[in-house]
Amino acid sequence: MADILGFIERITFQSNETGYTVAQLKSTQLADLVCLVGSMPDVKPGETVRCQGDWQQHLVYGRQFSVKTYQIEAPADLIGIKKYLGSGLIKGIGAKYAARIVAKFQTDTLDVIEQTPERLLEIEGFGAKRVELIKTCWNEQKSIRQVMIFLQGNGVSPAYAQKIFKAYGDKAIELMRANPYRIAREIHGIGFKTADEIALKMGIEKNSVERIDAGIEFALLAASDEGHVCQPVSEFLPFAATMLECNPADIEARFNPLMEEKRIEVGQMVFEGEITTFIWLRRLFSAEVGIAKQLTRLKQCKCSLRAVDIPRALDWVQKQLQIELAPHQCDAVAQAIREKVQIITGGPGTGKSTITKAVLSITEKLTPKMLLAAPTGRAAKRMTEITGRKASTIHSLLEYEFKSGKFKKGYEEPLDCDLIIIDEASMIDTQLMYSLLKAIPNHARVIFVGDINQLPSVGAGNVLKDIINSRIIPVTELTQIFRQAAGSRIIVNAHKINNGHYPEIQNTADSDFFFMEADDPLEVKNIIISLVTQRLPKTYGFHPQEDIQVLAPMRRGEIGTENLNTCLQEMFAPREGEEVTWGGRRFIEGDKVMQIRNDYQRMVFNGDIGKIKKIDHDEHEVTVIFDGQAVLYPFYDLDDLILAYAVSIHKYQGSECPCVVIPIHTTHFKLLHRNLLYTGVTRGKKLVILVGMKKALAIAVHNDEVKKRYTGLKQALVTAQSSTLHP
Repeated sequence: MADILGFIERITFQSNETGYTVAQLKSTQLADLVCLVGSMPDVKPGETVRCQGDWQQHLVYGRQFSVKTYQIEAPADLIGIKKYLGSGLIKGIGAKYAARIVAKFQTDTLDVIEQTPERLLEIEGFGAKRVELIKTCWNEQKSIRQVMIFLQGNGVSPAYAQKIFKAYGDKAIELMRANPYRIAREIHGIGFKTADEIALKMGIEKNSVERIDAGIEFALLAASDEGHVCQPVSEFLPFAATMLECNPADIEARFNPLMEEKRIEVGQMVFEGEITTFIWLRRLFSAEVGIAKQLTRLKQCKCSLRAVDIPRALDWVQKQLQIELAPHQCDAVAQAIREKVQIITGGPGTGKSTITKAVLSITEKLTPKMLLAAPTGRAAKRMTEITGRKASTIHSLLEYEFKSGKFKKGYEEPLDCDLIIIDEASMIDTQLMYSLLKAIPNHARVIFVGDINQLPSVGAGNVLKDIINSRIIPVTELTQIFRQAAGSRIIVNAHKINNGHYPEIQNTADSDFFFMEADDPLEVKNIIISLVTQRLPKTYGFHPQEDIQVLAPMRRGEIGTENLNTCLQEMFAPREGEEVTWGGRRFIEGDKVMQIRNDYQRMVFNGDIGKIKKIDHDEHEVTVIFDGQAVLYPFYDLDDLILAYAVSIHKYQGSECPCVVIPIHTTHFKLLHRNLLYTGVTRGKKLVILVGMKKALAIAVHNDEVKKRYTGLKQALVTAQSSTLHP
């Protein structure tokens, strides 16, 4: 094997999933930059690396160095030292200050920072505060480097070393030696596979109790990521056995000990007419049982709101709001002010918002204590605009306490309300619904509003549909499209799609729904880029980033979200903007980005969209603006963000945009489902444009197979109802 030493000039590509990296190396041994390829997930621009591997000739890209192993070293020459310090790894030192330090201390620079950092005060622009920041960060980097060396020594490239260090501090190595599998449970972004590689290198046996226990939990977590709350044991055992490369009997033997530790639950329920044994993560099992108990409690407890004369109330509210309710809307309002717990479901244009406003107008004559909530910030904002009353996200309503890791509102401190209305209820997953219901007081009236034909929640469960199917809560289903809404082809076509009928695609000038035909994925991509960057802003006056959203069914491929984001970023990114590459993702000032997990510390949540305001290499931070609020991200937390010029339909659920553009092509065959297309189309408020193949559109319209989610909520609801009826 050959050996090469140099510093990373730039990262051309870096996969967040595999760690595969393409980088340009500046070596003192060679005049030209060297193209490095291989798994190097933790290398960053400016770092000095020693690589072992082989030279190879690529047919397209020419001569490359294929890296087999590598070590990160302290830079030895002035260029390497300056590049290293200026890379942003050390807070308080950017490119400008790096140049000053190296100019002053030359090749002694790193020794000065390590041993006598107070000498930095000799340099213009360095005060005591900056020097203290540099000392702290330098020592932290040393500790992180020890974690990296430990991980590399155990055969795993330490892409997540900073996250591990942030979670465990100086005890990181000690804790991982005691139980390497804990990082899979406790640190976001690190899965079982990474923990397993460390554990096996450390000598833990494949059939050890620790490994099997961790594997069982990981397999259930993987299922929950697909929306499943539980799994049939008959399916779970072979899956887990294949993953762990062990005997299914060894896995099943751990069920009882894990149940005793309250980490899992195993039980039977009726599934497709047969009694079937299922397995749950304990917290998800507890949440399903809890939802059933809480709904039963709320339904049975007496409402504090006095009864009203419903016919008089209906006459009054129509005059008050200057509207005329249709008969079925009158029925919905009547039921909503009569029942203790109620569900209102229907598609766009069926009057859900009108009913909500009518219920609020009537109820405000009885009490001022009314709360409005929705799962996402955008949905809450839209609810506020529609009703004229403040709506909150469910998370902010429940007041998350970061120190305890729990919501403040709950049994001990319930919400102060006589009425609570929750919009976009189909988006609420199992755990969030349980947390919400626990916080609603006994006397409050509860109304859920949603569209069960949309995609289910991103998180595990199919809560709203399960509650409706249990038939324990009164449901009003709205189907009639009102005259005003019937003038919108978006709404008409959404209902056609939902009913399995091909949409109208005549492309008339006065339409708000268009189909642009293109068979070649490259042509589809080029049309989308042209629409977003030029044609739609010019024709309709849409702001290309704020008023237009590209929604795609898949991540991969020519017209997947990843490639579309890369192309659109190139079109929108300012040439002079600061940028940072982290975990294979490139971010530039001005980029449109999306948060991809709930972060209660920053109070930003899965699906929130913002804009990068500033990238600060000195402070090692990125500032993102979400709904006018500035949120800081250290570089090591940037894997919580993705570019959002194009996002998945699932991620955008609960949000709306003036204009949505959706590629629809047979290359997305696996995800061409009716409810996916329906959800995408209903995200557009003023304009919807589909770009692609009529054949793909027909496949999506006619494919009504909804991906099955395993849940136990329906049975838990029926059981809870039966136990109260038959004590």
